[in-house]
Amino acid sequence: MDGDRVEIDGGIMEGGGQILRVSTALSCLLGLPLRVRRIRAGRSQPGLRPQHLSGLEIIRDLCDGKLEGGEIGSTEITFTPGKIRGGTHIADTKTAGSVCLLMQVAMPCVLFAASPSELHLKGGTNAEMAPQIDYTVMVFKPIVEKFNFSFNCDIKRRGYYPQGGGEVIVQMSPVKELSPINLTERGTVTKIYGRAFVAGALPIKLAKDMSAAAVRCIRKEIRDLYINIQPVREPDDQAFGTGSGIIVVAETSTGCLLAGSSLGKRGKNSDKVGIEAAEILLRNLKHGGTVDDSLQDQLIIFMALAKGVSKVKSGPITLHTQTAIHFAEHLTKAKFTVTKSEEEDPSKDTYIIECQGMGMINPNL
Repeated sequence: MDGDRVEIDGGIMEGGGQILRVSTALSCLLGLPLRVRRIRAGRSQPGLRPQHLSGLEIIRDLCDGKLEGGEIGSTEITFTPGKIRGGTHIADTKTAGSVCLLMQVAMPCVLFAASPSELHLKGGTNAEMAPQIDYTVMVFKPIVEKFNFSFNCDIKRRGYYPQGGGEVIVQMSPVKELSPINLTERGTVTKIYGRAFVAGALPIKLAKDMSAAAVRCIRKEIRDLYINIQPVREPDDQAFGTGSGIIVVAETSTGCLLAGSSLGKRGKNSDKVGIEAAEILLRNLKHGGTVDDSLQDQLIIFMALAKGVSKVKSGPITLHTQTAIHFAEHLTKAKFTVTKSEEEDPSKDTYIIECQGMGMINPNL
């Protein structure tokens, strides 16, 4: 690459914002200048949306980098990273764009900063096409912390489609290096819990209906386990706009967490929302893997950066995960292999994702 920019085709594979998130985070971490072309080429509205632009801007600010082509609708950007610094950074999508996706792009970078960071992320906390903030706190956080770092996520205010208006504050301290993880033993499901929420103009009855429908659905498959899905009405001073949704988490004897979630929207029956979340959870429990489809791709960048061999057992490999692996290998020295899991009963669709990480060392510590 001899001082030239690394060229990234933003239209291949998953062809969405994830390519931008993975490649700009790695560009920032590795000090690689980058050009991304054909951004979101296959989408109905190609080019940068507000949420992708906020993600690029926070990465630029984190490392005093240079970003060209950073405007809404742009299909090509160039990015020249500088040195990652800690401190307070604000990113605001000014829409219902997901704060969780902003967190995904910024988090790997601030782990290798020179000092602790505080990220003020504004937008949608419970948005379509992205993990809900409840998922990030209840599932992503405890599992990703197995890479040997920790972070604090304070939900100041929830925000929903279409205005957003939510805010979370993430605090993290840098680490010297990441440890590899081994998530290959599922164990047995020991408990199932969750929260069904309403906010704004919606009555608590909807949350109770979502919760009851989810429990009934899970009961058909899992009879003997206590299921605790709390119906909650978000306090008015901690929620902006009107929204509803549910997340259901299964915890196993080996500490695995798998989830299903769903969002309410106008004209969608609350029973249907509860059943949808329960069915996603049951599907994730069926494949025998240790992670659900939403977590699978989010772990890839950390596996690539860690020192040593990480192994994760998962269900069918999603296109998001294939895309994350492709760009992680393209930009780092990490090597991934995906193999069908042998010891499983052959009817199960289970895979082992193995990664020899690049062993990123924080030059600032």
